[in-house]
Amino acid sequence: MDHPRPCGCKGRRTCLNCEAEFGIQPINFYTTFQNYESYVYCPRCSKIYTGWNWETVLAEHENDPKHGGALGEEYPGVYIDLDFLSNTEEANLLHGLDELPWDVSQSGRRKQNFGPKTNFKKTRLRAAQFAGFPRVSEFVQRRFEQVPLLRTFQTIEQCSLEYTPERGASIDPHIDDCWIWGERIVTVNLLSDSVLTMSPYRCTDGKPKYNLHHLDHYRQHLLGALIDEKLMAAYENRIVRIPMPRRSLLVLYGPPRYQWEHAVLREDIKERRVCLAYREFTPMYLQGGCEFSQSEDIFERAKQFWDHQAATTES
Repeated sequence: MDHPRPCGCKGRRTCLNCEAEFGIQPINFYTTFQNYESYVYCPRCSKIYTGWNWETVLAEHENDPKHGGALGEEYPGVYIDLDFLSNTEEANLLHGLDELPWDVSQSGRRKQNFGPKTNFKKTRLRAAQFAGFPRVSEFVQRRFEQVPLLRTFQTIEQCSLEYTPERGASIDPHIDDCWIWGERIVTVNLLSDSVLTMSPYRCTDGKPKYNLHHLDHYRQHLLGALIDEKLMAAYENRIVRIPMPRRSLLVLYGPPRYQWEHAVLREDIKERRVCLAYREFTPMYLQGGCEFSQSEDIFERAKQFWDHQAATTES
């Protein structure tokens, strides 16, 4: 089952459709994580508290005078803006995106991808048909400039991802590629609340995945100091649940970016959810970096925003 199936899944990735059609038994991360010590990240105090359901945990601490104090533990490398978009902005953005075609993707998702072509295995980059981003989403990128953590963020890829319970949509635990995508992992959440489930990354066979070895080329440029191996070992049986409320902005950097895998569990998708995922280049591909000659044209293309309605009419 390594070749793509009609639903878009391949390999171990599955959705409800291909599981039923081909009799595939999915990996049940939800059940696995039930055996872990679970914590919930609080967007208000930036600390974590024991529990699984983020709404329940945060409600319990709503009026607790000790909230944010001794009861909570530090979990650096997470930034959440709960009111990043207004209701009207969300509605207009979704209306525009839904006027563009959606492509099938793995694990029951649909996607719209705007960015260069990347080959993670061969570490090859090319501009291909990349011509910038739909203008309906331009205001989102402009608003990044108002977030101190994102003032130097240069968007190179914007990907719309749609999750629905009808397809059993999810994304397995993973770390975003470290050869090409930079430190800040940015997500704007639309339509419904969801949760990002973080689990410690383990290199089990001595061969790091996700091109993590490239981190050695730019470790000195990181915004967040990484956690030493001894402390990470203490987190071996722990997960952290990060809320992704509707219309919020989430940024991961530092330890959650490189030392924890992140997943969206099927069980956490209760209704249609759309997120916009934004990626930047690693320092190697920025101006002054050793690979800038490969990315200079892409940066110019990334400055462009096009009328999606005109593009749809022409096609």
